[in-house]
Amino acid sequence: MPTNRSASGRINSPADGSFQHQVAVITGAGQGIGFAIARALVQQGAHVLLNDYDEALARKATETINQESQGTARCEAYPGDASDVTFIQQMVNAAVERFGKLTIAIANAGITVFGDIFTTTPEAFQKIVDLNLRGSFFLAQAAASQIRKQSDVTPEQGGSVLFMSSVVGHQAHPGLPAYSMTKAGLEMLAKQLVIDFSPLQITVNAIAPGATLTERTLDDPTYIPIWSRITPMGRPATVEDIANAALFLVAPASRHITGQSLVVDGGWTSISPPPVS
Repeated sequence: MPTNRSASGRINSPADGSFQHQVAVITGAGQGIGFAIARALVQQGAHVLLNDYDEALARKATETINQESQGTARCEAYPGDASDVTFIQQMVNAAVERFGKLTIAIANAGITVFGDIFTTTPEAFQKIVDLNLRGSFFLAQAAASQIRKQSDVTPEQGGSVLFMSSVVGHQAHPGLPAYSMTKAGLEMLAKQLVIDFSPLQITVNAIAPGATLTERTLDDPTYIPIWSRITPMGRPATVEDIANAALFLVAPASRHITGQSLVVDGGWTSISPPPVS
């Protein structure tokens, strides 16, 4: 279970009660960034339906979050394939059945496929498009459709959809043509959905994390020294850095921010040196 936390070990969003009575679905949240966002939302008073493809990971993450929670908010696991449209609708329905409504959807699930244009296979291409783009698109559709049906949609209520992009949606990076394409696509989707979601008081934004310390990246002993050297702020992001940004964008106080992409990368995209060891 994730232990990579910031130096303070805390999420820095204010505990002002703004997330009480909020209900979130988060995909790909068994570990890493998704887990940190789920944990932060529960700590701030929101109910969370936590999805991950790995059932054991989803249930362990949920157990950890609930053990840490000192309030009335709770987290429940909903394992399954976040690229499957039928499953996505079932997940949204489950959130409403368990918590009474849905107000926040965070499309965090995604995969990275390395390989240049000459080595990327149709199978690998389809897999990354299905999860990163298809899954995010149809989660947004299902979540917004549910919010539209809810009787308490007002400027003070509404909801939020958040996509997980990447700095490689802004800057070219070796070996990631398919992945970077999907991430740039999510940022354009956030802009496009402003047209359909704004009348429903639903904000839609994207976060573009840079190098981040997760279970996967911590397996690489060169990751921290390389990215600390080439990141202007002197270190990679923690998952809490990204979670803080996520909570900012889905908070009721940010209801006038929509169609935007927030880069959280310690300044890397400003200079963009490649991660050469």
